[in-house]
Amino acid sequence: MVGCSCQKLPQNFKFGAATAAYQIEGGWKADGKGKSVWDEFVHTHKDAIEDRTNGDVAADSYHLWREDVRIASQLGLDHYRFSISWSRILPSGLPNNVNKAGVKYYSDLIDELLRQGIEPVVTMYHFDLPLTLQSLGGWTNPLIVDWFSDYAKVLYSLFADRVKTWITMNEAVVLCDMIFNTGSLAPGIKEEELAPFLCNKYLLLAHAKAYRIYEREYKNKYHGRISLANNIIWIEPYKHPRDKELAKLGLDFMIGRYSHPIYSKEGGWPPTVEKILLEYSLKQGYNYSRLPSFTEEEKKLLKGSADFYAVNYYTTYVIRPAKKGERGFWFLTGSPELDAMMEKPAYAEPSAGVIMPVYPKGLRQTLSYLKKNYGDIDIMITENGYAGKHQMYDHVRLKFIKDHLTEVYLAINEDKVNVIGYTYWALMDNFEWNSGYSVAFGLYAINHDDPKKIRSPRLSSQYYACVIKTHEINVSDQCINENIDKLHLPHYHSFTNRISASKTVIVVLFLGFMYIYYYR
Repeated sequence: MVGCSCQKLPQNFKFGAATAAYQIEGGWKADGKGKSVWDEFVHTHKDAIEDRTNGDVAADSYHLWREDVRIASQLGLDHYRFSISWSRILPSGLPNNVNKAGVKYYSDLIDELLRQGIEPVVTMYHFDLPLTLQSLGGWTNPLIVDWFSDYAKVLYSLFADRVKTWITMNEAVVLCDMIFNTGSLAPGIKEEELAPFLCNKYLLLAHAKAYRIYEREYKNKYHGRISLANNIIWIEPYKHPRDKELAKLGLDFMIGRYSHPIYSKEGGWPPTVEKILLEYSLKQGYNYSRLPSFTEEEKKLLKGSADFYAVNYYTTYVIRPAKKGERGFWFLTGSPELDAMMEKPAYAEPSAGVIMPVYPKGLRQTLSYLKKNYGDIDIMITENGYAGKHQMYDHVRLKFIKDHLTEVYLAINEDKVNVIGYTYWALMDNFEWNSGYSVAFGLYAINHDDPKKIRSPRLSSQYYACVIKTHEINVSDQCINENIDKLHLPHYHSFTNRISASKTVIVVLFLGFMYIYYYR
């Protein structure tokens, strides 16, 4: 029954948490690691980071990886999603020099996760391109398709016997669209005309080629599964009926460009995207579309090159026609090609992440959209997390997780979507790109001024542990309190003991309003 306190996710549903190499590892030049674009960017563009910090040490997971496994085990995670630093394995980005220390680091981490009964979900690439490859054009050079597939071959040869779930790329829409349209993220290059669309094509082909290598050489032996993780901002119409068509086009740009070539029956770019970009390019004076076309051979390579759909969901925006003189950049503020602007919904709740208003219902809408457009595919939520302040009262994050899991429950039971897992971002506080350490996503808090980088459980981690244990979304106070007792957390215990199940909602709402008032 919808709204029933017995909401329970399927027994085969998997729960996890996620991190990324640059954001937690530190050890930025340890043991033969090569430079990445982020290593370079934070040292040469200090003002681009809100608190002028960097990931040189971060959570020091390069040295404290056993602590990461310990807290993952403490939560009872089914899987831990982490990324491999390309330049830690291949310092130059190319396979002629494999760094043994980097190999040992990831091999030890994988082995220890498996010993603790936690599945490693490995992301090959999470924004940290080797600097040497960037100097050759990076994701705008067609040779990167081969560079990435060579890197994938090395990873498979080292870890395919133990890793059964792979994510090739993380958040192509950020990697191509946000980076090149704004220049605010590493490598700090702003080029809006051609770079985003060259990146679109070469990234997809690199993914597909890596997929086919595994399919050909490893799948029959190890039976692993591969996908790429798409960051999806759900897009809703602003006010007027005319905005509905604009929202559909926005979703074609947001979701379709990175999904249609892989998951659709016909393959290739979404026809609406091809048409709009050709018309816009011709108006600009080009005699071709700025979106490079696929050959028939490339379409065949791409089509079906994923075993499930991996989705990162954080937020929802509304879309409307641009007013005279308005021009936003695609992915967050608008699209010149669509002559449209995007805004934060008035009905969403704020968070400490200024670009991430909270709207849980958008997750269900996203999941249902994927089923409607691409069929009954397995969908894994590979990221979903709350951007909070370090000193925040953690009931807000607890409510965030609960509300989003409720939407997952409804998508499974009401919309019949095959959602197979949920991964919270992040396991611990980390270096959050341009925000540095000014926001906190972690289930476990880290005081980054403390050289010991102690991982301290937040209250939300204990709620999540109870969900994992029971598969129930509306867990009992007793379960949370038992976890708190085991961890000797009296500052939480005295509070939760006073809350009966019937009063929890009132308290959470009150704290939520107080948080919004003080931190908005």
